[in-house]
Amino acid sequence: GGGVRAGRMRRADRQTDRQAGGGAGSGSWRLMRPLLPVAGERERPALPPPPPPPGPGSVSLLLPPPLPLSGKPSAAGSMDTVPSDRLRLIFCFLAVFVCYFYYGILQESITRSKYGDQEESFVYAKSLVFVQCVINAIFAKLIIQLFEKPPIERTPHWLYAVCSMSYLGAMVSSNSALQYVNYPTQVLGKSCKPIPVMVLGVIIGRKRYPLAKYLCVLLIVLGVALFMYKPKKGTDSANDHIFGFGEILLLASLTLDGLTGVAQEHMRANFQTGSNQMMLNINVWSSLFLGIGVLFTGEIWEFLNFTERHPNILYKILLFSLTSALGQSFIFMTVVYFGPLTCSIITTTRKFFTILGSVLIFGNPISSLQWVGTVFVFLGLGLDAKYGKRTKKNQ
Repeated sequence: GGGVRAGRMRRADRQTDRQAGGGAGSGSWRLMRPLLPVAGERERPALPPPPPPPGPGSVSLLLPPPLPLSGKPSAAGSMDTVPSDRLRLIFCFLAVFVCYFYYGILQESITRSKYGDQEESFVYAKSLVFVQCVINAIFAKLIIQLFEKPPIERTPHWLYAVCSMSYLGAMVSSNSALQYVNYPTQVLGKSCKPIPVMVLGVIIGRKRYPLAKYLCVLLIVLGVALFMYKPKKGTDSANDHIFGFGEILLLASLTLDGLTGVAQEHMRANFQTGSNQMMLNINVWSSLFLGIGVLFTGEIWEFLNFTERHPNILYKILLFSLTSALGQSFIFMTVVYFGPLTCSIITTTRKFFTILGSVLIFGNPISSLQWVGTVFVFLGLGLDAKYGKRTKKNQ
């Protein structure tokens, strides 16, 4: 009985379809009840009609495919960022290299040149650092006002004052050392900064360093020993010393650099002090302390009299201070975009070529043994930048 009824229903449906088709063909319209969707199936939205075919005078536009819904850039978009990163890295490298290379040339030219018919020497290291600190502070203030939001000051001012004392002493000692040693010796001595930083980090910061760090520092010490070694000659000379007053000033500068690094790390870790804010406040306090010092000793008046007798030195001092401020800003930019490892490699490379430029431009003699020591120092610095940056706190 069920099969007979199903057959009759199918024949009735086919007859209804033929009637509907005939009515549509003869021009008559028949209202039909819309079909209900099957249970469990979603109703699909109506698709837009296809566009008409282009005419003989029309122009068709081929639009690019839409971006993926995940929001990630496509492969082509990621490849486009590679040239911009390379250009930024090349720009940072050239900026740091040019600024500090010219900074070193100006520093040696100011401190080791002879001026006038009487061949006067420039002995006003504190006044030179005072001008440098003032211009650094002004430059950092402009950077903060133009490119940063007003920061919330959390660092206590006494910490800035203490840090500025070590920062100031390191700069004055380094510049004063050039009156007793040549510029390659000064640069190589300042390149040994990881040694006091590591020693003071262990003693004061209670840090532990990996074995690679100690091996790199040992390589640096060996290079410095080879550079400073001077075999005895048949005739004594004033320059035939192994460790003189200039080397003592470099050692004091290195120690004070280590104290400055510990203080700056304490600021970043406990007060989240920004780099430009730190640069501004440390240079302001340094300008205050050094300004009082040069006024109390009367050196500022001797410095001004010297610039009156030799006004061409003012141009060098101004460029010296500007290259220092610009170099610090480009170093901060390199750290932000590419990390401290890339920055360390760039600055280490710059120091090596600064020594080479000093030898070629100013004719500073370096023996073959000193060149071997120089290579050892910069090899140790490069390996330290690559493998010796991991530190561990004591439990």
